[in-house]
Amino acid sequence: MKTALVTGASAGIGEACARGLIATGWRVAGTGRNAARLDELARELGESFVPAVFDIRDEAARDEALTGFEGFDLLVNNAGLALGTGPAQASDLDHWKTMIDTNVTALVSITHKLLPGLIERRGAIINLSSVAATYPYTGGNVYGGTKAFVRQFSLGLRSDLAGTGVRVTSIEPGMVETGFTMVRNGGDRAAHNALYGGADPLTGDDIAESVVWIANLPPHYNINTIEMMPVSQSFAGFQVARTS
Repeated sequence: MKTALVTGASAGIGEACARGLIATGWRVAGTGRNAARLDELARELGESFVPAVFDIRDEAARDEALTGFEGFDLLVNNAGLALGTGPAQASDLDHWKTMIDTNVTALVSITHKLLPGLIERRGAIINLSSVAATYPYTGGNVYGGTKAFVRQFSLGLRSDLAGTGVRVTSIEPGMVETGFTMVRNGGDRAAHNALYGGADPLTGDDIAESVVWIANLPPHYNINTIEMMPVSQSFAGFQVARTS
C-alpha cells in the first residue's frame, strides 16, 4: 500500500484529500495541530489514516511525529493560511511573518526532509498554491507572494528532479469555500458569508478530486500546474483609482 503525507489534514482541502486518497487505496498520515479532530478522523477512517499532530512550523515536533514512518510515496503540501485583508500599509507585520513561516518556510522544510525518500520511491509532490500566485488583488500582498513562491518552487523542483522519476504538481485554486476566510478574518462569519454567498464556489472535495487524480496517474505522466476557479469567478477586471 502506498503512503501519503497530507499536511493540514484536519479540515477543508486537506481533510478532503485524505478521504479521497484513502478511498482509492492509499494510507494517509494526516498532519495538523488539532489533535482531537485528527483522532476523530482516525476513528472514522480506520487504520488507513494515521494522525501526526504538530504545528507545521515546528521542525522538532514534526520530526518526532514522523518517527516510525518508513517513507512516503506522496507529499501533499496543503497546510497554509492567509491573515488579514487590508492593504500593505495597514497590515500587521506579525501576520505577514506567520504567512511566510507557514506557507513558505515550513513547506520547503518538510519538502527538503522528505525528498530523499520520495526520490528513492519515485514518488510525487503536490503543492497547493493559489490563483493569487498569478493574479494580484487588493489585500493579497504577502499571501499572494507566498503562493507565487509555491508555484515557482514547484517549477524549480520539477526542473531539478528531472530524471529521478519524482512527479511535481502545483495546484492553483480560486475561490474555495472552507474555513479559510474564517481564519483570514479572525472568525468573522459575516465576512465569510459575504464572500461566498451566492457565488457557488468550489469545495474542498472539488480540489481533492484533482489531487487524487494526479496521485493515481501512471508514473510517466506529470501534471505541471492546474489552475481552477468556479465559473462565477474570473480574473478579468483592472482597478482604476480616479481623482474625481
